[in-house]
Amino acid sequence: MDMLEQLIVDFQERPLPVVSQRLTTMPDAPNMARVIIGMRRSGKTYLLFQEMQRLVEAGVEKNRLLYVNFEDDRLQPLGPNALDLTLETFYRLNPAARSEGAYLFLDEIQAVDGWSRFARRVLDTESARLYVSGSSAKMLSTEVATEFRGRGYAVELLPLSFAEALLYSGTALPTGRPGARMRSQLEAAFKDYLRVGGFPDVQGLAEVERIQTLQDYVQLVLLRDIIDRHEVRNVHAVRFFALALLQSSGSLTSVNRLANDLKSRGIAVGKDTLYDLLDYFTDAFLLFTVPVFDRSLRVREANPRKVYAVDPGLAFAVSPAGVSNLGARLENCVYLELRRRLRGTRDGAISYYSTAAGNEVDFIVGDPGTDQTSQLVQVCVDISRADTREREVQALEDAMRETGLRESTIVTMYQSETIAVDGGVIHAVPAWAWMLGI
Repeated sequence: MDMLEQLIVDFQERPLPVVSQRLTTMPDAPNMARVIIGMRRSGKTYLLFQEMQRLVEAGVEKNRLLYVNFEDDRLQPLGPNALDLTLETFYRLNPAARSEGAYLFLDEIQAVDGWSRFARRVLDTESARLYVSGSSAKMLSTEVATEFRGRGYAVELLPLSFAEALLYSGTALPTGRPGARMRSQLEAAFKDYLRVGGFPDVQGLAEVERIQTLQDYVQLVLLRDIIDRHEVRNVHAVRFFALALLQSSGSLTSVNRLANDLKSRGIAVGKDTLYDLLDYFTDAFLLFTVPVFDRSLRVREANPRKVYAVDPGLAFAVSPAGVSNLGARLENCVYLELRRRLRGTRDGAISYYSTAAGNEVDFIVGDPGTDQTSQLVQVCVDISRADTREREVQALEDAMRETGLRESTIVTMYQSETIAVDGGVIHAVPAWAWMLGI
């Protein structure tokens, strides 16, 4: 029995693993490939297992399910016909699956050249539902979308949200407004979440082991998804630039300044190279960039972008010892939750806003090309000081007047308040409640 056949048989003989519930759901689209993308170690494989469990509970025989991870070292090196060989081996072992309908789960498929052409052919010629996962946003590029001919549905998976982290720990989600005791527990859990983050495998680890593991995740992404995949030679520049961006999560990014920092450290690298690296980092889901909200594409491109890590715990793990950056991690967390809630919308739906007076609002949700907006969200750990409160409220009040919105939100750590202003109302909401939609 060859290794591929052995892996298929082993999967069908062993029980599916027990998984913690992810709130990300698969679309019910029989004639479309579900394409699950996200950073390594975010839980993409276990989302596939969750879907397999749902199918089995619905009565699908397990011998109609195929699962292969194409980054399994036992399959290396992958030949040019790896995908065709996988499918034919599966059908040879389970001939009924071809006629009754198969469910194909192909994990980390970006490791195989020509995967998108194979996927389209399967959709066109086989009685099969196709689920693929990968660690690269290039899987959803215009070229791939064209090859799918509108038959690929993207499912972006980030690390555990706060709600999912609660479920992972065995804590039931509140069904209504919690009492004082549960509220205290949720406040404490959210404070832990800002430090631990949402990568599944680090939940419950001691701090030293957790930080080391998260730092290893960063190095793995840089090596496999940046240096190896793009054949980058300036390894020192890659590592310095990535850490500098992750450590300044929530801040405006100046490529010129970082290029000068690198130069002062004896690392010669051009600005064009740094812009390329920034694209590679976002492609690998290590971090995201947020532009200024402006109808002019030229203005959006010319102004600096804000940078957010894929996970607040990851940003904490790579920061210097003794540096808390609680406000930055809270803002990072709010961005990621907005991104989860807005999945399926067009790119650029989340921006930062600069008022005519030069005040900044952390997030505005809408389409800058048409000036249509739906949300204004400011993030501030504590608004109890008069000067802080005045600054945050004034920025939102100006933005509400300029956008025509009648409501806006300040996400705080613990405070809850309704603030009336001339243009409408500002809701100050504790972060744990905002994250849970309470």
